[in-house]
Amino acid sequence: MPSSAVPRTPAVATLVAAALAAGLLAGSTPAGAAEGGPLRIHDIQGTTRTSPLVGGQVADVPGVVTGVRTYGSRGFWFQDPEGDRDPATSEGVFVYTGSVPTVAVGDRVLVSGTVGEYVPGGAASGNQSLTQIAKPSVTVLSQGHEVPAPVTVSGWSVPSAYAPEGDPAAGNSVNGLPLQPRRYALDYYESLEGTNIRIGTSRVVGATDPYAELWVTVKPWENPSRRGGTVYGSYTSQNTGRLQIQSLTPLAEQPFPDANVGDVLAGSTEGPLDFNQYGGYTLTARTLGTVHDRGTEREKTRPQRSGELAVATYNVENLDPSDPQEKFDALAEAVVGNLASPDILALEEIQDDTGAKNDGTVSAGATLAKFTDAIAAAGGPAYEWRSVDPENNRDGGEPGGNIRQVFLFNPERVSFTDRPGGDATTATGVVRERGRAALTLSPGRIDPANTAWESSRKPLAGEFSFRGRPVFVIANHFGSKGGDESLVSHHQPPNRSSEAKRLLQAQSVNAFVKDILKADRRADVLVVGDINDFEFSATTTALTDGGALYAAVRSLPRSERYSYVFQGNSQVLDQILTSPSIGDFTYDSVHINAEFADQNSDHDPQVLRFRP
Repeated sequence: MPSSAVPRTPAVATLVAAALAAGLLAGSTPAGAAEGGPLRIHDIQGTTRTSPLVGGQVADVPGVVTGVRTYGSRGFWFQDPEGDRDPATSEGVFVYTGSVPTVAVGDRVLVSGTVGEYVPGGAASGNQSLTQIAKPSVTVLSQGHEVPAPVTVSGWSVPSAYAPEGDPAAGNSVNGLPLQPRRYALDYYESLEGTNIRIGTSRVVGATDPYAELWVTVKPWENPSRRGGTVYGSYTSQNTGRLQIQSLTPLAEQPFPDANVGDVLAGSTEGPLDFNQYGGYTLTARTLGTVHDRGTEREKTRPQRSGELAVATYNVENLDPSDPQEKFDALAEAVVGNLASPDILALEEIQDDTGAKNDGTVSAGATLAKFTDAIAAAGGPAYEWRSVDPENNRDGGEPGGNIRQVFLFNPERVSFTDRPGGDATTATGVVRERGRAALTLSPGRIDPANTAWESSRKPLAGEFSFRGRPVFVIANHFGSKGGDESLVSHHQPPNRSSEAKRLLQAQSVNAFVKDILKADRRADVLVVGDINDFEFSATTTALTDGGALYAAVRSLPRSERYSYVFQGNSQVLDQILTSPSIGDFTYDSVHINAEFADQNSDHDPQVLRFRP
């Protein structure tokens, strides 16, 4: 794990002078420095996010080993048991060895090496850096010591404000700003980087993932969801009590517990505070609490009533025929048992018949036949489907997978109005026929030549008929958030570069909906799918521009507005938006995946019912 900082090699005396000149110890002299002795860990950590000694050599830095990592980024943490009483300077630091360390927890050591600032994910990620000592020489003085007493992280110790505004002169970076750990949560966590910390009994807000990580909150009162999560409701409310938990013990030696949102990690969890690429500040547990199952169950929506049309959207996460039958069966059971067999179901991430094999295949008939057969076997209707095959490798997603949106519909309840001619590159339009709006192509793609849809899934428009009334459904899968900086970026606020594309996509869909409403202001239009953005985002604002659409998720209480859980934040990505004629509806975000360790998809489906 080499440092991402530009290497510099000043002499130790120069480093000490620079540290003092920078006010590293608030006017005090580093322990041993005046006598020519070694620097201490807090001298290395400093009072900002980056070490004042970066690139330099340090010798015989004393401390006690608090944690040893024998997998992944191998190394160990050690901590000064004395400290300088400055809340802005951490007393612990990571030592990167590159191989399995030869020290043990409780060893009193002297460490020499190169001070670096390693950026997990690389400088382009925007992540904050981890101060470390690399290329170390380690001397074990004695063994069997108690580790320094942990700092208890609690809801009362973490500030409610998330981060300071970045310095405009430094490109909005916070790296050079003095830490204010009593004012900002990110500063508080940074002041404990590498330190032995503990949390008490805490609620799980992010289920155990495939990488043996889970998220808890030390602030159970902070924007709680109805089911035990923490709701992300605005860009200015980042939920400061969230903390990622990993284990220092390799999985081969001790399995990591499965936990769902709403469960409790009980007892004491203790270990060094790390910073990693996926989640930022992470308690790497030397001692892990016990997961108590609180019985979170998968939701079931009610069946549609007589005269109601039920429209749903579901991201089925790269479904293709090579997936095990168990996945098809589980998704089918969800459609029938949890979604009550909606009349129209828009699917996202249906892959072609050979999946991610990059062989030029674009058809998805085998994928859809396998899925609809599984639905029928689960007791559901004999769904028919409509879609438009994409051009090969032109719509993003896994190379060769050719994901696309698909309409399933129950022909016993609703009919599809087929207007032939739609293909990957031909745009459908809107005409007025017999006093009503009609699509020129159904199914058809919206504005596929628009650069907004370059390397992205094009919207699929379909015209349906329910009890003699036309209903227009537009299935979407907007551009992902890939490339955005995380909430723990050293840029504050973080750069969200992906929003620019989704804004253009939203404007394209909004314009099409306005074309339908211009032809018939009473038309029933639903825009559905994985919008990949929040209900308070500029994307959603653009979709609803001019009153063309309403984000139906806003009809839910705030504690139920989410379809996805990311880094402990329950948030909206999947949406259904309605035209003005659909004024009376019921909306349900059906929580069956995002909160669970055993997911069939990482998204929760959405269902809207109304009377056309």
